[in-house]
Amino acid sequence: MEELRIGILGFGTVGRGVVTMLQEHGDEIIKRSGVRLRLVRIATRTPSRDRGVDLGDVELTNDVYRVVNGDDIDVVVELIGGYDPAEALVRDALNSGKHVVTANKALIAERGVGLLDLAANKGLELSFEAAVAGAVPIVKAMKESLAADPVERIYGILNGTCNYILTEMREKGLSFESVLADAQEKGFAEADPTFDVEGIDAAHKLAILAAIAFGTPPNFSGIHIEGINHISDVDIAWAMEMGYRIKLLGIAKRLEGGVELRVQPTLVPESSMVASVEGVFNSVFVRSAYAGTTMYHGRGAGEKPTASAVVADLLEIARNQSAGAKCRVAGLSVLTKHLKPLPVLDMAELSGEYYLRLAVLDRPGVLADVTTVLARYDISIDAIRQKGRSQKDAVPLVIVTHKTTEQRIQSGLKALEALESVREKPRFIRIETGFA
Repeated sequence: MEELRIGILGFGTVGRGVVTMLQEHGDEIIKRSGVRLRLVRIATRTPSRDRGVDLGDVELTNDVYRVVNGDDIDVVVELIGGYDPAEALVRDALNSGKHVVTANKALIAERGVGLLDLAANKGLELSFEAAVAGAVPIVKAMKESLAADPVERIYGILNGTCNYILTEMREKGLSFESVLADAQEKGFAEADPTFDVEGIDAAHKLAILAAIAFGTPPNFSGIHIEGINHISDVDIAWAMEMGYRIKLLGIAKRLEGGVELRVQPTLVPESSMVASVEGVFNSVFVRSAYAGTTMYHGRGAGEKPTASAVVADLLEIARNQSAGAKCRVAGLSVLTKHLKPLPVLDMAELSGEYYLRLAVLDRPGVLADVTTVLARYDISIDAIRQKGRSQKDAVPLVIVTHKTTEQRIQSGLKALEALESVREKPRFIRIETGFA
């Protein structure tokens, strides 16, 4: 029987999941491809460590090049993460004639074009379904099922850690800090959660999806990124009262003159589908010219979901091998020679509605001062809400604006902060209402 011989770089949580899935579902994979996926070798820094799986005759080594350069390996699964040494190892694997499957979103988002071009020139696959939203098959759907349909917009929840934190804050009325600590204890957040809570992880995924959607090289550096570490339980409560929920969204739009790329906390109507996505789940919405809006939902991380995506890529390579097909689908859907960089629109010029929260002294004339400043910057008010009375302490004043530009909001907030009656740095969150 035809075989696909596999070597794995990295034997952490996802690596264990891949091994388990190959063991438990190997016969089913043969039925679907006619090819046996045989795990030959795993490179790990701690070969003697017990992972709780029976490896049989699979070799464990601390020498990564026994995987990368081994003559008995057909495909390398890269599960190390980061850029160094992952980029060099993937490049070496491709140069030695091996297909590569990776779950490394940062690598594809920031260094992927050169690697994908190398793979294509050598007639090899560089597959990365697991790099975006775990088990959610969004990469394949966009590269194949929606390949003929011009994509206008992508948006969604691309980081389960942030979604879990925001869900818990809303449901339990807890602070960001306390929920983050709980998420770390439960394993939903890393010991160093920076990539998650500052929006970097979601931005890596958005860069990949936008590249596939718009036929452009991934442009991580062009993404406007805001995290959730400044979102307070006060903002969560106000959003609920006004009929919104706060979600960390990745948004990519193809507009006249360029593309809009941003990751930021957003108020969305509680009646929208994106607002209903809770906990550690990811959801991606794609709006295309002919199909309209389609939704892809599932677990975005973890041992089993990510392993599912990795093994699906291995199965696809096996199928192509069996059929004698090479590079049947371009890595980013568009051939690398046809990828065209697109200008990223300046955030300052983008328009939308905004939620503003001020902490102001409770005395006559304050509201007039605030509205005068907003009028100066041509910011129209849709609603104003205030709660509480205090002779000594500042009270919250919440404003929802009509459509305006980011530049006007930023200028207006600086002027508001300079008012003697405004006691804290004003907070603002963008509002999006045009979603499913």
